Amino acid sequence: MKLIVKAAAVGLAVLALGACNKHSAAGDNVVANTDAVADNIVAAADNKADNITAAANNKADAVRAAGENKAEAMDNMAKSGNTTATTNTTTTKTETKKK
Repeated sequence: MKLIVKAAAVGLAVLALGACNKHSAAGDNVVANTDAVADNIVAAADNKADNITAAANNKADAVRAAGENKAEAMDNMAKSGNTTATTNTTTTKTETKKK
């Protein structure tokens, strides 16, 4: 998705530059504005991708920490002589919502 947005932004920029043989001041202003919009589209896509990655990393870290805590609890039970120690695993479902 990020690559598609970047490609679209580059395409807009190329069209704007290709059409800019000799523009009036108003035409140059239009080109500058479309370049700014294209840059904003790319920046928004980058930010969204970064946020999604950060959220996934946070969730993965939480799952790892929970696993470490369960393993430590199991070790403590085994050390205390509790031979009925069992593992309890959980599965976390991750959903991606499209907006």
